[in-house]
Amino acid sequence: NHFAEIVYPYDELRKNGYTIDFVSPFGGSVPLGYFNTSDSIIRQYIYDCEFMSLLAGTKKPRDINPHDYKAIYYGGGGAAMFGIADNSEIQNIAMTIYEENKGVVSAICHGSIGIANLKTKDGKYLVKGKKINGFPDLFENKEADYFKEFEYSVQELLMLRGADFKFSQEGWDGFHEVDERIITGQDPSSAKKVAQLIVQNLKKLKS
Repeated sequence: NHFAEIVYPYDELRKNGYTIDFVSPFGGSVPLGYFNTSDSIIRQYIYDCEFMSLLAGTKKPRDINPHDYKAIYYGGGGAAMFGIADNSEIQNIAMTIYEENKGVVSAICHGSIGIANLKTKDGKYLVKGKKINGFPDLFENKEADYFKEFEYSVQELLMLRGADFKFSQEGWDGFHEVDERIITGQDPSSAKKVAQLIVQNLKKLKS
């Protein structure tokens, strides 16, 4: 799990008064990586015991009442490629938030694989015909061992589900897409902006 892609949205949402819960397929501690200790925000949260304890004790999907939430955010990192996209409990949380609560579905980088299999009540893929972003094949090393463990790439599965996959060929430039209440970002450079857009959407829903 990419630490910056967790920290930046958490920081932005907390500053705006929102309560955040962390969920993983089995609950408990989640593996973390990609620590840029030269970044002041990253350093701050590495040494934040309250924050780190949340990541050491994530909730199980069954512990969540989806009616209590207005947004779901899928963080990235290689861990997002395993056990997320096909998890029916997490899918139910996401679609309850989106369809019943009229809330926001958001994701970043490899986390965008998590929204690929979401279906609306009429059985259609949520991403079909939507402008969606995530980590593109252009920046994957398809010959590397890590990639060979993936069943699909993020771009491949989203396009297979009918998404209008958009991405920046430059990369690391904050690229993101917004399609109504679906917000997606390309890589860690998009994390803060995605969080800001979540906040903007939530404020519109509240007004």
